[in-house]
Amino acid sequence: MKTYFTVLLSFTLLNSFIPVYAGEGVTNTEIRIAGVMDLKGRSKGLGNGMKKGIEAALRNKTIKGRKITFITLNDSYTPNKTIASTQDLIQQNILLFAGNVGTPTAKVSLPILAKNKIPAVGFFTGAGLLRPGKGPIINYRASYVQETKKVIEKALSQGVAAPEICAYVQNDAYGMAGVEGIRRALQNKENSQTSLKKINTILTMKGVNPPRNGVGAIGVYQRNSYLARDGYLSLKAWEKRQGVHCKLVVTVGAYTSIAKFIGYATYKGEDWTYSAVSFTGAKNFQTALKEVGVTQKVIMTQVVPLLDNDLDIIGEAKSVLRNDFGYVTLEGYIVGKIILKGLQGITGQINRKNFMKAILGHQFNIGGLKLDFTDDNQGSDLVMMTALVNGDWEAMNSSISRKWF
Repeated sequence: MKTYFTVLLSFTLLNSFIPVYAGEGVTNTEIRIAGVMDLKGRSKGLGNGMKKGIEAALRNKTIKGRKITFITLNDSYTPNKTIASTQDLIQQNILLFAGNVGTPTAKVSLPILAKNKIPAVGFFTGAGLLRPGKGPIINYRASYVQETKKVIEKALSQGVAAPEICAYVQNDAYGMAGVEGIRRALQNKENSQTSLKKINTILTMKGVNPPRNGVGAIGVYQRNSYLARDGYLSLKAWEKRQGVHCKLVVTVGAYTSIAKFIGYATYKGEDWTYSAVSFTGAKNFQTALKEVGVTQKVIMTQVVPLLDNDLDIIGEAKSVLRNDFGYVTLEGYIVGKIILKGLQGITGQINRKNFMKAILGHQFNIGGLKLDFTDDNQGSDLVMMTALVNGDWEAMNSSISRKWF
């Protein structure tokens, strides 16, 4: 009897130190989540911003006695590196991936995550391939279609004609997601037929860096490059052929590349008004524009509340992030809060399936920010417009829009 009791006790003690559910990134003491983002490349401001925001939200938090570990790897905004980093992290046993940055990188990582049934949560992209997308996906932010549509509708309401709406975008899935937003915004608008015909041609082009310049009211640049001349000349060719002036140039790209283009067009004497989507990264974009001498006539959409909003989530994020507080880090912070909501709402075992069940089909209020996952996998449709005035971002108002359009 003594021998049996000793063996049973030893087995019980041994079992108490064996990780449970380790294949899904959960042990007796730890919950492991991961992210793959640009931490060292030309868009590192975005990757490091999301990383800091998520880390701030998860710091010192525990779920059922388990600490949360956030593991990140760099991909330099390069799809081949994204694939390698994603596969590396999967081998380390991960519950979910969070905060990945970029559309071309998401395009290659999502199929891998779907195959392994690993949730993708709060990726920093508004591309349609995540809405709804294949596999378990939770989006926080509004789409690029929603962002570009809001700016274009504002321009149209100020008397800008459809042919006067132009674009400068990254020549990949990210840029084309923005072009799709332009297409939808111009549907059934007066004098939009020629613009839409050219946009449809551009959207159907396949391959890596297809020759999209010179086709319509759109100029493109290659990802991770700063060469703006060809895209600029594409817009000038459109103006000449159509006998119009580009009153609004919608940009969809990385902050330095877009700032270089705006700086080049300003140097060439253009008086265009520009817009940028949230992915461009407000703080980094502002710095890059200052370096090329641009301090006004730039509109930027944001998918988080304005930084001077009095919502509790803003005050909390500002207090925790301090000098790192900004639009990108705030989004990362919100994503981290969504992860906590999901983990805290799990009934039963902490696993991927139960995590998704705890979010999809529910509504949440995170410090005054309302999120709704009852009818799709996107929690927020919020799109705010800010304007660069004398080098600083301000809330867009009717006075500014009348002057700029």
